[in-house]
Amino acid sequence: MAGAVAPKRQDTRKFFENLSGAGKSIAVLTSGGDAQGMNAAVRAVVRMGIYVGAKVYFIHEGYQGMVDGGDNIKEATWESVSSMLQVGGTVIGSARCKEFRSHEGRLKAAHNLVQRSITNLCVIGGDGSLTGANLFREEWSGLLDELVQQGLIDKEAACSNSELHIVGMVGSIDNDFCGTDMTIGTDSALHRIIEVVDAIMTTAQSHQRTFVLEVMGRHCGYLALVSALACGADWVFIPEMPPEDGWEDSMCQKLSENRADKKRLNIIIVAEGAIDCHNKAVTPDYIKDLVVRCLGFDTRVTILGHVQRGGTPSAFDRILASRMGVEAVLALLEASATTPACVVSLVGNQAVRLPLMECVQMTQEVQKAMDEKKFEEAVRLRGRSFENNLTTYRLLSYRNADSELPNSSFNVAVLNVGAPAAGMNAAVRSAVRVGITEGHKMFAVSDGFEGFYKGHIKEIKWGDVGGWTGQGGSLLGTKRTLPGKHLEKIAEQIKIHNINALLVIGGFEAFESLLQLYEARADYEELCIPMCMLPATISNNVAGTDLSIGADTSINAIVETCDRIKQSASGTKRRVFIIETMGGYCGYLATVGGLAAGADTVYIYEEPFDIRDLQANVEHLTQKMKTSIQRGIVLRNENSNENFTTDFIYQLYTEEGRGVFDCRKNILGHMQQGGAPSPFDRNFGTKIAAKAIQWITRTLKESYKGGRVFANSEDTACLLGMRRRALVFQPVSQLRDETDFVHRIPKEQWWLKLRPLMKILAKYKTSYDVSDSGQLEHVTRVRPKETNTSAAI
Repeated sequence: MAGAVAPKRQDTRKFFENLSGAGKSIAVLTSGGDAQGMNAAVRAVVRMGIYVGAKVYFIHEGYQGMVDGGDNIKEATWESVSSMLQVGGTVIGSARCKEFRSHEGRLKAAHNLVQRSITNLCVIGGDGSLTGANLFREEWSGLLDELVQQGLIDKEAACSNSELHIVGMVGSIDNDFCGTDMTIGTDSALHRIIEVVDAIMTTAQSHQRTFVLEVMGRHCGYLALVSALACGADWVFIPEMPPEDGWEDSMCQKLSENRADKKRLNIIIVAEGAIDCHNKAVTPDYIKDLVVRCLGFDTRVTILGHVQRGGTPSAFDRILASRMGVEAVLALLEASATTPACVVSLVGNQAVRLPLMECVQMTQEVQKAMDEKKFEEAVRLRGRSFENNLTTYRLLSYRNADSELPNSSFNVAVLNVGAPAAGMNAAVRSAVRVGITEGHKMFAVSDGFEGFYKGHIKEIKWGDVGGWTGQGGSLLGTKRTLPGKHLEKIAEQIKIHNINALLVIGGFEAFESLLQLYEARADYEELCIPMCMLPATISNNVAGTDLSIGADTSINAIVETCDRIKQSASGTKRRVFIIETMGGYCGYLATVGGLAAGADTVYIYEEPFDIRDLQANVEHLTQKMKTSIQRGIVLRNENSNENFTTDFIYQLYTEEGRGVFDCRKNILGHMQQGGAPSPFDRNFGTKIAAKAIQWITRTLKESYKGGRVFANSEDTACLLGMRRRALVFQPVSQLRDETDFVHRIPKEQWWLKLRPLMKILAKYKTSYDVSDSGQLEHVTRVRPKETNTSAAI
């Protein structure tokens, strides 16, 4: 389902056609606090369940509905989950239920399920909801015995419903559940926070203000920590990292230093559960009074509250929830009496299944560690993602007097190459600040390699990159010029400015540029320096990485537009929209955007199609439109086929759909490239740039001999990419063989495995290879030390 793997021979594949749901009943419920993306998960469970031939039921109002029964438990149809993908909260309702905590309540719930032969339960909620589900499963056979004794069910019913299978998905905006990098709703909550911070920044700059923002997170500081990283906050307070004694003076000193550096605003982010080292709550009002008293700054407090839970889910949450929903149904179909209740989670870019109670126990251990003031242990138990965010935050917030910084005497240059991508500026800021912290002198190159050979290179300081994380495009300037024709001048500029290492941030042109520089090392000794590339392109078409900086922002732009387009037709007659996306020959934007927007069909270059396919798609959509479904969305990647253009497809659908639906077309164009970067892109850019600079520092030390830097081995010209579960440094010379240079795409693309998923959710019959779906694993407690070449994201 995720991750790049070597192609499997036909005979080793395991297709889910062998996993039939016939005769099975699956019920889905949402419980506990609501989270954006829950509806996408419900939709995926219902459609995948119906697809495999199972009966699927909604349980309205969570466990309360299960206890009350009656109309709260309703059979779901394909159409009943239409148009819910973009809706926040949970359409089937959620409620806290005291009754289910009692034995009597669970007995009623069991009776209601047995009456409908429901023995497969998909629970979307937090750790409390999942723990309740596990207890229910453990008591199941005893509950059935009681129901038989009371004459409420017969022995035959007890026998045919003897096993209860449970699969959980974690829906929680706090991201406080161990075993998964992201819970459903977290990314959307970050979107709400960052929208507010971006809006506050403009008003704060007008008046030279300090803003103290309280975000949710009573027991977990994830939202506060990542939003602080994503907006470049001056200070953050989280439960897992209580400030030392005397923090008040340190914070005030940092705020006044930033003001002295001509920074017009200060942002302080506080998690609602923040404490100091004496377990005393750190409140926004206390911080405000402190800043006013000590510094006299105009200070305001903003408490975001339930705004963070609301609004439409982000593209990331829709895709995550859809992948998890499909995976949950597969897990239920494969469950046996001996398999434990499991939770479907995400590690890096891969779906995994983990025993539910192992995750719950580890989540409880975090709280225990915090109660015992073992904060480092709590951070470690939170997992790799949390740990990495905290490490990056500490790296970037190190800002003592310059005299205290190490001095490496190395010069490192940073440049952007290719088309602009949202998140590039966050990566540059992170690289510059981490570089300065490591003691290097950092140089900024304007306008890519064109600026490089013309000598547009100047030193860039800590304060020069302030406020860069939220800016779209490329503030350094970027061009598509490749270095090949200007190698002599580039080598000369490296010599003039004594540049010892190079960080290139960009897309396919950046990859080609690094290859050209690597290949020219034999002719130009000046190019024998460590070089690292960070993939930043909305098309996500660079070999060696599952994800690129900028792609998430672009997918969100596509999804928002599709939502608006669908809404524009509400109340009119049935309508189909033909929408063209960017991406060159790479169908990533169209496919993943289509999955997140609920597209009916997506045309891409990687999956050739002919007139018969087009005809079949039109007929399929016509059949759907004869039911209660009113909207259709067809996405087409710009270079998917030179003859079947967007105009051609629009005219074909218009003609063939006459009398059933009418058509509109929309070419999204450069709107997909602009806009403020999403929280994911800001955070991803920040983290991988920090990792790259640390790699550059190590490589510089290793290649410094005889008073100079000399690096000519292939592992000193690398691309840092995310592969399945880890960030990996890969020599660009090795990635050459994995690349189709004519069409500017990788030869193997992991996201093609999402296409059958998208088709299933759009009611197409298709083959779905489940050999790469999540396998049951165990929660790892002690992790091996990271190697130099790979690191957790």
